[in-house]
Amino acid sequence: MMFDEIKRALHDFGTDFDVYFHEQSLHESGAVDAAVQRLKDSGSLYQADGAWWLRSTEHGDDKDRVVIKSDGTPAYIAGDLAYLLDKRSRGFDLCIYMLGADHHGYVARLKAAAAAFGDDPAVVEVLIGQLVNLVKDGQPVRMSKRAGNTVTMDDLVDAVGVDAARYSLVRSSVDSPLDVDLDLLVRRSNDNPVFYVQYAHARLASLERNAAELGVAPGDAYGLLAHPREAT
Repeated sequence: MMFDEIKRALHDFGTDFDVYFHEQSLHESGAVDAAVQRLKDSGSLYQADGAWWLRSTEHGDDKDRVVIKSDGTPAYIAGDLAYLLDKRSRGFDLCIYMLGADHHGYVARLKAAAAAFGDDPAVVEVLIGQLVNLVKDGQPVRMSKRAGNTVTMDDLVDAVGVDAARYSLVRSSVDSPLDVDLDLLVRRSNDNPVFYVQYAHARLASLERNAAELGVAPGDAYGLLAHPREAT
């Protein structure tokens, strides 16, 4: 039910994914067990304190990582091991992971996992996304999952609209913290970056219409922009 809601929210946001991958499928198919066994057979896992550990320090990690906990249940990294093998088996020569700001430690362990399988750690590229802070009336909107005080993407769209919400997120690099000023994004002036971009688009569309009326093809018109400043 939650997954259907997530896909619905993404679609309304103008973002549709061609492929969704469920981690649970790796456990149900036996891929996790197979990946763990492969590392056991190669000697990349060792047993200590009742748990199975990945020798990740041998590949640049700051400490070895528990793969199978002492109670026999898999740790998070167990699924990551199987997922990495799954990506590579599907022919991808670069495996890109988009992780949150509190997952810096995963960079070294994912690369160590690749090395443990005899792969090149460079096939793993981890992007760390930073937090998005909402600002209202000049003050940050305090959010807490534990307190149940959260703002969903639907809430953001309801407050500022789809265009403004999308633009506010894509105009900055994913590795930069982002402040989203809710008051600014609903302002109808050039102070609002979204309003300014929409206004510029409308002006360009008007130029194209005028050029068509004059019998000037868009390509011909752009070719007249010969000065370096006109090109930018």
